[in-house]
Amino acid sequence: MPGEVQIDRLLKNMDPEINQGEYVFCSVKNLKKINFKDVIAFLKEKEGFTLVIEKNKAVQLGLDFEFISSWITLNVHSSLNAVGFNSIISNSLSKNNISCNVIAGFHHDHLFVSLNNAKRAISILKNLSRNS
Repeated sequence: MPGEVQIDRLLKNMDPEINQGEYVFCSVKNLKKINFKDVIAFLKEKEGFTLVIEKNKAVQLGLDFEFISSWITLNVHSSLNAVGFNSIISNSLSKNNISCNVIAGFHHDHLFVSLNNAKRAISILKNLSRNS
């Protein structure tokens, strides 16, 4: 089944959910000690490999990180061709002074917001969904 592209349907059905745990972004040059079963997201950059991983796992591996976040999944099956959905989401959070790091998966969009803003972000997203 293809993902949804209609913005009004995406907003109405986004059903945001906080995943349990604390997550961090780390940059590593060597992947030898990384077990990819522990990696939430992975991106190759020219400076190294960015990993999103549970904070406790990063601490165990001795990885450096700065930003501790909550992981929010938008449970609507969004198309990678949907135009403007993530912009509306990030702008709504930005207006409330909440930083949002978006990662688009094949089926869902995932937001990483600071740990202390997660509940407020969920409230804003649910309100946005109700009013769409």
